Order: sequence, then structure tokens, then C-alpha cells
Amino acid sequence: MTTAQYNKCVDLYADGVYRFILKNLRDEDRAQDVVQDSFEKLWIRREDVHFDKARSYLFTTAYHTMIDSIRKEKDKYRVESRELPETGYNLEYHGLKEILEKALGKLPSVQRSVVLLRDYEGYSYQEIGEITGLTESQVKVYIYRARVGLKNYIGSMDAVI
Repeated sequence: MTTAQYNKCVDLYADGVYRFILKNLRDEDRAQDVVQDSFEKLWIRREDVHFDKARSYLFTTAYHTMIDSIRKEKDKYRVESRELPETGYNLEYHGLKEILEKALGKLPSVQRSVVLLRDYEGYSYQEIGEITGLTESQVKVYIYRARVGLKNYIGSMDAVI
């Protein structure tokens, strides 16, 4: 990959990678660090990574860097397991985006990641599997479970609106 192609990758993919990581980590500083580390790794491996594969490489690298960051944080602070309540909305309407953000935050990290890659970034099941290291059927199961969890958290659309 040439320097011009690398710069084009930054222009094309930096926002998407940042959005994906930010939705998972919910910490702007840590998300920026993960994205910067991912682009640094791409720069180091620019000779080996073809421009056509750069998007997949960046998302894969960012995902694994994010997982490493999460593991480091868990070592610092023991985090309790979070369960989704049957219905998590309240009667006061805050906006669908806010409700979805809150519901996504309640999902386990692997479910949140696969749903974001599928529904927000538009990756296929196979591509998500390559990024996360899961099989295609595992990806489908995690997405199904995440969507069920989101549905249970949000409840019916009538209750939200």
C-alpha cells in the first residue's frame, strides 16, 4: 500500500472505525486510542496489506485492540455481569436513539460488537466472523440473542412512542 492509499484509508474508514469502537466502549478517549493504534498497526504493515483489504484489516485490528483494552480495564476494575431486565424503558420518552444506545450498552460486549458490525456498519455474517474470529453460525446466534435482548429491553414500539 502506498502512502497515498494509506491516507485515503484514513479519510474513508476513520469515522466508521471510530463509531464502531465508541459504541462499544462508550469512552471517547479510549475509542480514539484504539482507532489510533489500529491505524498505526496498518501503517506498520502497509507493505503486507493490500488497499482493497484495508477496511477489513482496520475493523479486525480495531476489534481485537478494543478487546485487549476491555480486558486490561477488567483487570483494573472488577465489573459485575449485567442482565437485561424484561422491560427496561420508562414511561417518559427520551428519544428512540437514546433508548437504543442504552439498550446496546446493556448487551454483553460480543453481542454488541456483532450487532453494530451488522446493523450499523453493514458487514455480512462472513465478514463479521473474519473480524471477530467467530464462525458464521456463532455470529448469527450472537446477533439473534442480541436482537432478542434489545427487543425485551425496549418492549413494544407502542410503549416507546
